[in-house]
Amino acid sequence: MTQNRILSHMLAGIVRDYGEPVMIWQAGTLLGTLLVAWLLARLVRRKLDSHRRARHESVRFGAESLHKALFPLLGGLLVWAVQTALDDYMSTSLLELALVPLIGIALIYIVFFLARRVFGRSGQAHAWLSITEKAVSVMVWVGMGITVLGIQDEVLRWMESVRFRVGTAHMTLLSLTTGLMWVCATVIFALWLGSVYEDRVMRAHSIDANLRVALSRLGRALLVLAAVLTSFSLVGIDITVLGVFGGALGVGLGFGLQKIASNYVSGFIILLDRSLRLGDTINVSGLQGSVTEIRTRYTMVRGLDGIETLIPNEKLITDVVQNHSSYLTRGYAKAAVQIAYTSDLERAMALLVEAAQGVERVLDDPAPAAYLAGFGADGINLELGFWIEEAAKGTAGTRSTVNVNIWRLFKENGIAIPYTRRDIRLVGGLPAALGGAVEIGHAQTIGEVQAEGADAQAGLGVDPGTGTARDVATGA
Repeated sequence: MTQNRILSHMLAGIVRDYGEPVMIWQAGTLLGTLLVAWLLARLVRRKLDSHRRARHESVRFGAESLHKALFPLLGGLLVWAVQTALDDYMSTSLLELALVPLIGIALIYIVFFLARRVFGRSGQAHAWLSITEKAVSVMVWVGMGITVLGIQDEVLRWMESVRFRVGTAHMTLLSLTTGLMWVCATVIFALWLGSVYEDRVMRAHSIDANLRVALSRLGRALLVLAAVLTSFSLVGIDITVLGVFGGALGVGLGFGLQKIASNYVSGFIILLDRSLRLGDTINVSGLQGSVTEIRTRYTMVRGLDGIETLIPNEKLITDVVQNHSSYLTRGYAKAAVQIAYTSDLERAMALLVEAAQGVERVLDDPAPAAYLAGFGADGINLELGFWIEEAAKGTAGTRSTVNVNIWRLFKENGIAIPYTRRDIRLVGGLPAALGGAVEIGHAQTIGEVQAEGADAQAGLGVDPGTGTARDVATGA
């Protein structure tokens, strides 16, 4: 009996028309309609390609699915129009059967387009994107199979017969499935609208960058909220029950979720008061880097070593934040060096200035300057100060180049860089532990023997004057 009902639908029409002239007419009409649809899809695709080249990667990523949906969508519409027009004059079983895969495949690619715009913002696949595409593909293909077999009414009646309770509400498998589908569809559609809205807002260069980010985040949140409320209404859930949920959420925010709520509120404050901007170089709690992204919960900072750190927005509100980009992007650097007292001081200071000239990213205005920082125990302390352009990119390489130039110029011009020297005085004879050092196989001077004794005493780790430093002085 079930087989008869199945064959009485689409498959029965195909079996009836098979071998008849009307089947040839339907096949010719279907091929001609699909050829027209293919030409139209190709024309529309060219129009979209010219517009797509000016868009960013995430839009191009989603547009690929939209292009794939053009042919089955246009083909389905044209086949439906032709089938409707010829239905009164001839059998259209083949056209009716062709509508199922055309509309189904078009629906799959349209959902892919919406999902990739929502979950593929950076032009790369997301975990939720893969789950959504697989779930939609399975549901659509199952639906197409049920439609071709003509058992959709039996399946719906069976789903309606499966009843259960959720709390005090009586539900069926059909109502639950329909509700979930409506919720998913409305939320994905709202996220897609939010994505389009965010693209438009972010391209409005007349608006401040922080304000654009705040408006896009707020717009997407409102659209998602409206989608959830709308889907609940369509399913039949009373929205007034959300009042209880809102009260519970308020209690949760007061206890366990207060940090999360504080970060979200702090994020909107940062975006609205424009205290930080994208690209600013900041220093917070010893971490220095460039602000690459300001989210509603955290701010992403890329350090000078290239490592990205997520900083909770609350920390940027409550802690002291140094902004190095508020009025300039250059940074001040110093190179310290010591020269011998016998060296030419004025010549050394001139060589310091010369060492910083011509180095990449070292600014000529303000010009590098050399300073006499002080007089040390072993030599004269000099300091070279210079400004580096775009210090947020790092200063270590530039300072290294300047130090190499200093070493080279000092070596070429005879400027000596002193090193620490110590004079050790031995009082009395050598300790017994060093007695073996005097018995040597070749002639040595008294000064050499004393030097060996001094080195050995230094290895003992005792200071000659205080008993706490490296060298030792022994008394008689």
